[in-house]
This record gives sequence, structure tokens and C-alpha cells, in this order.
Amino acid sequence: MLSRALRLPVAFAGVRGPGRRSLAHVTNAPDVPTEEDKTFSVPIAEDSFETYEMDPPPYSVDITKKQLRQIYHDMTLIRRMELTADGLYKERKIRGFCHLSTGQEAVAVGIEHAITKQDKLITAYRSHGNTLMRGGTVKNIIGELLGRRGGISYGKGGSMHMFTEGFFGGNGIVGAHVPVGAGIAFAQQYTDSGNVTLDLYGDGAANQGQVHEAYNMAKLWNLPIIFGCENNHYGMGTSVERASAMTEYYKRGQYIPGLRINAMDVLAVLSAVQHGKAHVTAGKGPLVFEFLTYRYAGHSMSDPGTAYRTREELQKQRSNDPISNLKERLMEWGAFSEDELRTIDKEVRKQVAKDAEEAEKMPVPENTPDVLFEDVYMRGSEPNQRRGRTIDETYYKG
Repeated sequence: MLSRALRLPVAFAGVRGPGRRSLAHVTNAPDVPTEEDKTFSVPIAEDSFETYEMDPPPYSVDITKKQLRQIYHDMTLIRRMELTADGLYKERKIRGFCHLSTGQEAVAVGIEHAITKQDKLITAYRSHGNTLMRGGTVKNIIGELLGRRGGISYGKGGSMHMFTEGFFGGNGIVGAHVPVGAGIAFAQQYTDSGNVTLDLYGDGAANQGQVHEAYNMAKLWNLPIIFGCENNHYGMGTSVERASAMTEYYKRGQYIPGLRINAMDVLAVLSAVQHGKAHVTAGKGPLVFEFLTYRYAGHSMSDPGTAYRTREELQKQRSNDPISNLKERLMEWGAFSEDELRTIDKEVRKQVAKDAEEAEKMPVPENTPDVLFEDVYMRGSEPNQRRGRTIDETYYKG
């Protein structure tokens, strides 16, 4: 099968992760139409993919100016939301766990623009961006982080437990959700829905046994699923080289074809997921994707992220920022001017500031048994009583 090497100029033994690549300077620059809804083809760098037992995705994407604007807007919106959450945590308004995805925006946005709302997605706890892309709002996500009643999980889920229709979380136990994703894909196959499940996990979860058990079942039944390892090069504070004997995560499926993607390029992610969806929905079985990305912040807000990596490494990785990469290309191609993109930035800042302010004004959940036991059962199916730790603690509704 055809295989192309992902040639990264920065060696993994030194500064880890995708190094600075001149993404704007791709051959065959597109002829951008003036019409917003007219489709045209944009190129993707030829070193964006590395394959295992499969052909690579197309090295171009058919897209419109309207879609490109929305992609840039979405990435900028996630970044601003995460930076706002960072500030609220440091002000001690957000408490508990809080895992930010600054630097990884291209994964969530590229995936969402390649699938439909009828497709399904499940991921681990670094999920704010996925939640926003799957139908959440800045207001109800920030509200959830603040523990407010208007939060997306009514203020009782926090950073790691957010859900929307078609989005199964946000899951806190490392790797435990991966078999759940296989189950979702089985349901899709059983009902002949014609859709795909994206099952995302981190490089820290890739060594978990249940991940490989899910691979096995998915391949046995040829489930319509793409397993996606978001390799940001650190599982908490441990580098992939120290944690994994084999760091080519896209080859971990062995009997499942795989693809490594430069996930600092949102258009490469978009092309890869479109390609993968066509593969699995054609009944050809699962795929294992590795989204090669990088997180700028620490593992969580309690981790400064500087004890196990150097400032020089962080600076070099920030020069490969996924938002800046896209911005450079959009301007070089003549799709948008710097002023147009700056206007989007300003609008996003204004929107996030407004939504965060409104989220802070939301009430906290009432301290009552009705609220405590809410959503243990599907609404409308609750029994009149809930048993506590002892019979004396049995709660009777109302």
C-alpha cells in the first residue's frame, strides 16, 4: 500500500511534536473565487500524512470561502474560551479539575467540519473544544466550569463531564470510554445508520488494555469507527518516549489500517477525517488515526507545564500554532485580508467576554434532594423513591 512519511524537521529526541513547517508556502496556490459559496480546491502539504496499510487522503480539500471563515472563527473561539477559563480558574472562580486544549484546536475543528451532526463523537476529559463544536455554547460551557445551574450539565459535571446530542463526553477515567465508543459504533451498524463514530483518546491512554480490546471487537465486526489518538506528546508530565516502547500510535491497531496526521494543520485533519469516514461507512472496517498535536498549557490547571519541558521547546512549538498557520495561508492565498481576520478576532473576544460575564451571573444548583438525584434516570422515567446508603436514607420524590 502507498505510504508517505511525515517529515518533521524537528526531531522527537529534541523538541517533540510537529516542528515549524512553511504551511503557507504550498505549491499550487488556489485560485480563490470572490463568491462566498463557490467551491474551490486548496492544497495540503505533501508531508501531512504517514500511512500504515492504507492509501493517504487527498492532498487537497474542496471548500468555500464561507467554510474557511467558519473554520478560522471556530478555532479562534475555542482558543479564546480556553484562555478565559484559564483566567477564571486563576481567579479561583473555577474549582476542581480543568483541562485546557490550547494548541489542539485544529483537531476538534477539523473533525467537526468533516462530519455531520448525525455522526457520533466520544472523547476523554480535555473536551471543551469538542463540546463547543458538537453543539455546546461558550456560555453553557463556562457556566458548567463555574458550577452554575445554567451549565451544560446543570453545574454538576464540571470540566470532564459535558454532553450534547451526538456527543458522549467528556469522560474522566483514562481510556475507559474507548470501548463505549465501540459500542456506539455497533449501534450505528445495527441500525444501519450510515454514520461514523469518532473515538478520541490521548497518548497517555494508548497503552491501556481496554483500548486494544476495543480494537479487536471493532475489527471482528468491521464497525464504522475511527479510533483517534490525540498525541500531544505528554501523558500528564511524562513524555511519549518515556511512556511507550513504540510511539507510532497509528500502527498500534496492527490488523487495522492507520494514519498519522499533522494535526497542527486543520485542513489536513479535515481531509483525513473525510477520507476516513468514507472508508468506514463503506463497510471496510475501523481505522486508527494519530493526530500529531501539542498542548501549550500543562496537563491541567494545577500543572504549570514547565517542570518536564523547556521554555525553548514551548517557544518553538508556539511558532507552529494551528491558528497562525491557517491565518498565514488565508492571507497568502488572498482569501481574506488581515483586517478581515482581525475583525473576526475582535468579534470572538467580544462574544466570549459577554458569554463569560453572563455565565458568572447564573445561579448555582439548589441544595435540595430533587436536584441531587436529578438525571440519575432519564427524565420522565424516575421512580418515586431513590435508595440511599441505608434504608433510613431512602429519598421519596417530593
